[in-house]
Amino acid sequence: MEAKPKHSFLFSLFTIFLSLSTASTSFQTQTLTLHSLPNPPTLSQPEPESTEPDPDSSTTLSLDLHHIDALSFNETPHQLFNLRLQRDAARVLSFSSIISKATSQNKTKPTGSFPGSGFSSSVTSGLSQGSGEYFTRLGVGTPPKYIYMVLDTGSDVVWLQCKPCRRCYSQSDPIFDPALSTSFAGIPCGSPLCRRLDSPGCNQKKVCQYQVSYGDGSFTFGDFSNETLTFRRTGVARVAIGCGHDNEGLFVGAAGLLGLGRGSLSFPSQTGTRFNKKFSYCLVDRSSSTKPSSMVFGESAVSRTARFTPLIKNPKLDTFYYVELLGISVGGTAVRGISASLFRLDQTGNGGVIIDSGTSVTRLTRPAYVALRDAFRVGATRLKRAPEFSLFDTCYDLSGLSEVKVPTVVFHFRGADVSFPAANYLIPVDNSGSFCFAFAGTMSGLSIIGNIQQQGFRVVYDLAGSQVGFSPRGC
Repeated sequence: MEAKPKHSFLFSLFTIFLSLSTASTSFQTQTLTLHSLPNPPTLSQPEPESTEPDPDSSTTLSLDLHHIDALSFNETPHQLFNLRLQRDAARVLSFSSIISKATSQNKTKPTGSFPGSGFSSSVTSGLSQGSGEYFTRLGVGTPPKYIYMVLDTGSDVVWLQCKPCRRCYSQSDPIFDPALSTSFAGIPCGSPLCRRLDSPGCNQKKVCQYQVSYGDGSFTFGDFSNETLTFRRTGVARVAIGCGHDNEGLFVGAAGLLGLGRGSLSFPSQTGTRFNKKFSYCLVDRSSSTKPSSMVFGESAVSRTARFTPLIKNPKLDTFYYVELLGISVGGTAVRGISASLFRLDQTGNGGVIIDSGTSVTRLTRPAYVALRDAFRVGATRLKRAPEFSLFDTCYDLSGLSEVKVPTVVFHFRGADVSFPAANYLIPVDNSGSFCFAFAGTMSGLSIIGNIQQQGFRVVYDLAGSQVGFSPRGC
């Protein structure tokens, strides 16, 4: 029997070696430059405030955004981070509660009544302890009185605290007095705007009444009214707002909330003819940049480099921005065990994936999270592991290092692949070099793309085109 040529054996060895080396080099990584927890932000000096809004019909607005931590005083970076995680957990829990109520078969109205009134409780929203993570400064009324308002994609109604106060929480500016505004006008009980509220009420003067309740028991109640809002010098007339005379709960510093959801009473929906139902924001990573975060309304909000994915509708709930997530890649390879079926929004209104500005940490339904986490751990075996921290179960001790290589993470939305910078998913949790994988699992069917993962992208909400876009390096 003829012996196999020696060179044939060597060629086989070489082929195996080549395939192994190709497999190892094709695994995609990127460099993470290490930073500590950011110092508490400070509020920059507000721009000179106009006493007369510009009545022009400008079709673009742009605003600076500030992180809610700027309204917390005497807190260390570590304390602020822990408070952020506490707010996050409360928000996610109450989002689940909203969806549970919206999708329940018994669509009965709650029996609780408004303070001092005879009608039932309205929508429950998940915006506890400050109602969101970012706020801006704007003017209310004519002449405008300037206040801080939280901006939130997870709710619709625009509201602020108003005199006279039955109960008001502490805010950083004087409370708005509608009696001093020439543009303030109550909305009549029978008007179409009033009927858009979930459970509108009516006072003795036949003025529409609203209430928004929050997941932690906080609420705001008062008159539903038309008023002028001023952004820098641009006035926006006849915005339907809640003028809250009874406001209770864990609100922090800001005077109220600018709802940016998909519902018909949100600011983008109300101003659709002027700003074409388009807005975008870019949230800055405060640990590596001193630039302000920003928000734009109108055609200028749409970045030319944005990759768009279609919005889909939840038949039971119109507030949230649902998108289709088809899969996730780590290190350039699709994660096994993650498919579109794990993120599907079903006909009963359960499941699905939403984009949210007020949730910090991205939550994925538990099976998807475990598969993603395990794939990341395999790709990051060279990093020294550290103990778990809070909701994070995958942490690393990177003390003494200035940069590390980490596996790439890409989310595959329908029509748009979004590749996250390393700083958007391996984040500092203390000032001792501990970094954690910034995703978490949830037993709820709802997955949420949070603002840590959105940092550095211009996120474009195009309600007119029913799509959301992501533009990298958009700040």
